[in-house]
Amino acid sequence: MSFASGMKTIVVSTDLDGHSEAALEYARKLAAAYGARIVLAHGLDPVTYAAVDGVPGRLLRGLTEQARAALESLSHDLLQEGIPSHSEVRQGAVAKMLVDVARQYDAGLIVIGTQGMRGAGPVIVGAIAEQLVRISPCPVLAVAADWNAGEFRPAPGGPILLALERNEAMQAAVSTACSLAETFQRTLIALHARGSAEVSAILNPGAASLAKFGIKPGSRFPVRWVVKDGSPADAITEAIALYHPSMLVAGVKRASETPGPHGTAFALLARSRVPVLCVPPEPVKEVKEPEAETRAEIR
Repeated sequence: MSFASGMKTIVVSTDLDGHSEAALEYARKLAAAYGARIVLAHGLDPVTYAAVDGVPGRLLRGLTEQARAALESLSHDLLQEGIPSHSEVRQGAVAKMLVDVARQYDAGLIVIGTQGMRGAGPVIVGAIAEQLVRISPCPVLAVAADWNAGEFRPAPGGPILLALERNEAMQAAVSTACSLAETFQRTLIALHARGSAEVSAILNPGAASLAKFGIKPGSRFPVRWVVKDGSPADAITEAIALYHPSMLVAGVKRASETPGPHGTAFALLARSRVPVLCVPPEPVKEVKEPEAETRAEIR
């Protein structure tokens, strides 16, 4: 399923303390462009509400009047803009809660806000976001609260930056980035981080056709090929500072092969002020075994 065809519902994680405002702003733009509805997902602290059994009755009673009013106000504002919206309140770990809501509504995107470059926030939220992108059934967009600040401020009409890496999520990431570039009429910058083995062999992947990555340059949107030496995280950080993209798109494997507790996805989510769209591999379709009678017929 393509990114465009799956973008009928967007789940947005709302924390009601200001960190999700930038995330909701991006969700608004995407919903308006793709004709999607927004589901505002708010999670209750699983420690504070550990003894709560009813869903959603007793959970809703545990919310403050201020929180309920804030959710209703957000939904009303979206409806005023012509974007269908409603809210979901769940108990449990943030990542699992968002995945459950996304599966229930067959969402094509989850949007989560992070605390940007301030304090310990990037480490904590980066770890949660990384956990989410590893298990999510759909792409996950992480938007830092300070995404529009400082030297990394996106240029008006900034390009879509696509981090190319040969893994099982590459084709899904390419398709998603191309859809965004076409929909918003932005330049697509395809970035390849050249590893030490390629450098020592004097290989120039830029000489290869973009078609090998499934990118077909044409009149739909401009495409630019960029090659940088070094680790993917360092190459992407350098490219962000140079090109000021409006969004970074990266394919994310289900399991990290990087030594240690976190992989490249964590480095991007914890360090980047640019919104990061993590795209998982396309789900493998299950092949059902033929019924007994059918098997007998084809023997």
